Formats: sequence, structure tokens, C-alpha cells
Amino acid sequence: MNAVTEARTPPHDLTLHRLERALKERVRYRFVQPTVWFDAEGYRVESPCCSRNVDPSGGTIAIALLKPPVGEHPCWTLCARDHQQQAWVVKERADQIEPLLDLLCLDSERQFWP
Repeated sequence: MNAVTEARTPPHDLTLHRLERALKERVRYRFVQPTVWFDAEGYRVESPCCSRNVDPSGGTIAIALLKPPVGEHPCWTLCARDHQQQAWVVKERADQIEPLLDLLCLDSERQFWP
């Protein structure tokens, strides 16, 4: 897994490693290497657009955003990218990250890997 993080990410971020490990077991597009970024919003997953549905040239697109528990949302939030609206759309919330990782990696409704 090729993970790149921005300067604000602690060097031994266990959540980042859990996300990278989970993505190795995903169902869709297992032959591409997604990249995980950490920024002010949370953990952003980007991947080459294999289906070319979003980017006809196969470029890198945003796939998912995992927001950690903060303030008024004391739970994890999983968002998918609405590429037409250029916005994140909340798909699920959970007290623990594991159910959200399962949803992201299974992606039976193609919400994340379009």
C-alpha cells in the first residue's frame, strides 16, 4: 500500500495503518493502489479511476472520507464523493471504525469505487 500523509499526521498513526490494511482486502479494483491522506477533514482515500466513469483518462479521484469522532458528532463518519456536485456525502456513521471499513471495502452498491 502506498500511503502518503500530510505534515499534521503523527508518524505512527494507528488509524491510518488500520485503513491501509483494510483497503488491501477490498472487493473492487484490487489491482490498483489507493492512497490515504490525512488532513483537517479526516482520512481521505484516493484511487486511480479504473472504470473511467468519473475520469475518462483514468486519473486519480477521491473515493472516500473517514471523519473521526469530534464535537457534535461523537462517532466515525464515512462519506462518499459526489463527483458531479464536487462534495462529500455522508453514507454511514458508527461508534467504531470497523463497520465503516467493512462498508468501504465491500462497496456492494458502488458508492465509493464508481
